[in-house]
Amino acid sequence: MNRRPGPPRPRFRRLCRAVLLLGVLIVSACLLSAAKTNLPVGGYPESPQSADGRFRNPVPKPDEGVAKTLGILWNFFFNKPANTMPKASLPIATLTRAQLEAAPDRSLFRLGHSTMLIKLRGGFWITDPVFAERASPVQWMGPKRFHAPPIALEDLPPLRGVILSHDHYDHLDRATIVQLAKTTGVFLTPLGVGDRLIDWGVDADKVRQFDWWQGTSVDGVQFTATPAQHFSGRGLFDGNKTLWASWVIVDGAKEAGTDAGTLRLFFSGDTGYFDGFKEIGRRFGPFDVTMLETGAYDPQWPYVHMQPEQTVQAHQDLRGRWLLPVHNGTFDLALHGWQEPFERVVALTSERNIALTTPRMGERLDLSAPHAATPWWREADAEVGLASLPGYVPEQSAP
Repeated sequence: MNRRPGPPRPRFRRLCRAVLLLGVLIVSACLLSAAKTNLPVGGYPESPQSADGRFRNPVPKPDEGVAKTLGILWNFFFNKPANTMPKASLPIATLTRAQLEAAPDRSLFRLGHSTMLIKLRGGFWITDPVFAERASPVQWMGPKRFHAPPIALEDLPPLRGVILSHDHYDHLDRATIVQLAKTTGVFLTPLGVGDRLIDWGVDADKVRQFDWWQGTSVDGVQFTATPAQHFSGRGLFDGNKTLWASWVIVDGAKEAGTDAGTLRLFFSGDTGYFDGFKEIGRRFGPFDVTMLETGAYDPQWPYVHMQPEQTVQAHQDLRGRWLLPVHNGTFDLALHGWQEPFERVVALTSERNIALTTPRMGERLDLSAPHAATPWWREADAEVGLASLPGYVPEQSAP
């Protein structure tokens, strides 16, 4: 009599997980040459965030253990839902260099994930620029873009500066940095991240590195690196050897012949929810626009990424006026549906009467007077277009 196969035995499941982990480690080891950087020996011991050559958060990360890590890897590779990627092309607003140069000051263009192009005092600043097809050390594997950037990297106007939050692959793309180094004035980074850039060939005179609560003024705009709760690293052996940070951007001085007042922006980079938001809000708030991560979250890793409820709370802690959710809509980095971050934050902000702006990729946002954008993300997974959605108003092309 033939026996019907039963469920996998625990020993077999453990073996599968061990094989999976071994494969990940082998691939990672093969990629170490791509991630290798000559970081300073001993790190930055003068930093209050540094201990034993590595950076740390004020509240230590809980010890999750090997079993939980293996479980996360297993779920990520074998138990992902079917809706983590769009079913159709996303509606983006294509940009040209001429359009960007003609745009007024205090314009923001979201180019993808955590990449924002901001025009201040006639100069362009970009946050965490990633133009690669994949957020990965190699371009033949890893999370692939849902959409092309609204403008090609080579078509960007010369940048006054690049603002970097940390060195993970979905925020720091080597090929993009090397290309931008030719026409960019300065690179503002947390401690250690600038050393990577210099090792990649960026002129050291262009690189400025900061600890938390440190900053600089460029062309009358103040930039301050502020705390975040996250981690860093690009290989197997360089974990937390570089610092992570959020950024406060303040355009404060009035220009002759204008009535523009102070503009205060906050860019979170990657972070879990922590008490630091209240302190940042106390020191620098209220903010006109907060660009806060809302995506790639999961109950399995609450310490390093925020749930949408925490994103909204962080916005309130910062004393923000308009919330712009970022870190979504470009890469498949978690187990939630790709639209979920948008839908959850829309519901939450509606309940709390919080002003929310969700411009589609490439759409111009006036930072002095943001607008409530339409739910563009629904078009990609619907049989009907945006025109049939309640309250839809066609957006004009970028100037």
